[in-house]
Amino acid sequence: STCACVEYYGKALESLIKQVKIMSIHGKMKHKRNKIFTEFRKLPGGILVCTDVMARGIDIPEVHWVLQYDPPSSASAFVHRCGRTARIGHVGSALVFLLPMEESYVNFLSINQKCPMQEMKPQTDVLDLLPKLKSMALADRAMFEKGMKAFVSYVQAYAKHECNLIFRIKDLDFASLARGFALLKMPKMPELRGKCFPDFTPVAVNTDSISFKDKNREKQRQKKLEQQR
Repeated sequence: STCACVEYYGKALESLIKQVKIMSIHGKMKHKRNKIFTEFRKLPGGILVCTDVMARGIDIPEVHWVLQYDPPSSASAFVHRCGRTARIGHVGSALVFLLPMEESYVNFLSINQKCPMQEMKPQTDVLDLLPKLKSMALADRAMFEKGMKAFVSYVQAYAKHECNLIFRIKDLDFASLARGFALLKMPKMPELRGKCFPDFTPVAVNTDSISFKDKNREKQRQKKLEQQR
């Protein structure tokens, strides 16, 4: 749903999935976008992590799966996203992830877009990759900050969903969501003000001590910290 989520999950997938080309694309990559798109189109296989910037007006041959991690902001966007697969006589699949409290969206799409859907049962043999993501955040401040920004942007996008009778911010389980983003601590943001999260355990590490792997960025950070002191 957001550029920050693409940045975070793109980097995460690069580390978690080996021997597969992972590329990321979103609206803030103004000059790079065409280059990335052209390069991805030529690949024999791969994964493109993207925002709705790729939901319409583009054609990539033989896309087998469109995975919609976030519910699209509008019903028409759902259909446009699905339309990236099964192009011109080809077969493909589209999957959208919904929380139990969001299931009425299925009926909404069926009525609004004449788009019937089938439930796919959750996979049972799922690897727990969250410890690995946490380790990545502890090892590099860039990853830690990307995760925090992604979480904040996800919550803000959810709050603005046009179907707010189904996607209600007050029903979101922030603790579970933070665990799903492999956060080391809860960020400070207006939506979380005054709330307690007994189901979320922050890491027993002072996150200010996490440094950037990029030496120049770390040097700049240390300079800022010195000025603040």
